[in-house]
Amino acid sequence: MSDMASMGGCSLDGAWIDAALTAARPQAVAALLRYFRDLDTAEEAFQDACLRALKAWPGNGPPRDPTAWLILVGRNAALDGVRKRSKSAPLPAEALISDLEDAEASLVERLNGDHYRDDVLRLLFICCHPDLTATQQVAVALRIVSGLNVRQIARAFLVGESAMEQRITRAKARIGAAGVPFGAPDAAERVTRLNAVAAMIYLIFNEGYSASGEAAATRGSLCDEAIRLARLLLRLFQGEPEVMGLTALLLLQHARAAARFDTEGAVVLLEDQDRSLWNRRMIDEGLALIDKAVRHRRPGPYLVQAAIAAEHDRAPRPEATNWARIDRLYGDLEQLAPSPVVTLNRAVAVAKVAGPGAALAMIEPLAAKLSGYFYFFGLRGGLLFQLGRREEARAAFDQAIALANTPAEATHIRLHLDRLERDGSAS
Repeated sequence: MSDMASMGGCSLDGAWIDAALTAARPQAVAALLRYFRDLDTAEEAFQDACLRALKAWPGNGPPRDPTAWLILVGRNAALDGVRKRSKSAPLPAEALISDLEDAEASLVERLNGDHYRDDVLRLLFICCHPDLTATQQVAVALRIVSGLNVRQIARAFLVGESAMEQRITRAKARIGAAGVPFGAPDAAERVTRLNAVAAMIYLIFNEGYSASGEAAATRGSLCDEAIRLARLLLRLFQGEPEVMGLTALLLLQHARAAARFDTEGAVVLLEDQDRSLWNRRMIDEGLALIDKAVRHRRPGPYLVQAAIAAEHDRAPRPEATNWARIDRLYGDLEQLAPSPVVTLNRAVAVAKVAGPGAALAMIEPLAAKLSGYFYFFGLRGGLLFQLGRREEARAAFDQAIALANTPAEATHIRLHLDRLERDGSAS
């Protein structure tokens, strides 16, 4: 029994129990899924175990290993339900099955081995099954892995509860119909699964990071959850530089959260942010992960993006930003993951290093591919304005605002336009 059991005469703090249940959820649900091979059964078994923990732990103290306890109690509860439904003899009373010292010790040994990584990775991979849309992947992961309820997920996506419930139900049905294998993944499968899981975690982060205004407070918690899942993945793959890069990228971007919006909820551009509000602890953690990852000499897209974010976060003032290095890093990213958007982002650095004319020449060939992308016209307008081509700039800004998907995006473009107008008046 843990020493924590003796605190307050065997009473446990509710916050500790909640944290323990949250931390145990991915591993426990994953193990129960392997045992029952049914997502709904695994989830219900874990919920049943949590209810029993809330009753038993405050008086008896925590078990030696909460995760093992939850797996065993959840498994026994689910089996008991199956037996009752089949009119077989029920399991012993809870008082008997709650004393799990011997069974728990045996299970702990297995949980510390390969089963843990394979189980949790399988659970994460199931949530981002290729038959699901990106939105369904994120919703299922938040429900199954993170344990958010339907109301919380619906609020994060700004949809009704019934619509989100249907979305998750349909996603689970697709997973069940897909016949996902439950055997241990081989090395090749792990690489594929790892890439899919990393992409899904980044989607969760972006759902929170892209929110602004009133939605920022509600959806910002998705950034925290994505970081928690990235850390979970990092524990599974401690020597994988891309997982280090993903975790570092999320930390370095989320570190600026307190400075990204003003008191009215409007976006504050990076160069205007109060850098004293940046979370130095997150930045230091992200920088340490990058330093560790680069020693492997296997850079990937997440690691390079993290290195770009690090250049911004290292600069004590906007004018101290090493734009030449950011330009080189974007060049590396173009080689690893070429896309028009990467080139568009690189053009921002090129404008700082070589001037707006060089940046404009870089993005003009992208016009056809990015004809529906409002940031293309926002950047193009800014570059044209710097070159003194005001009427062309205004036309580009008008196109950007017309293409904005949200009021926040339109406001973001207007901030650029307002700044350029002020700069033009002052010159």
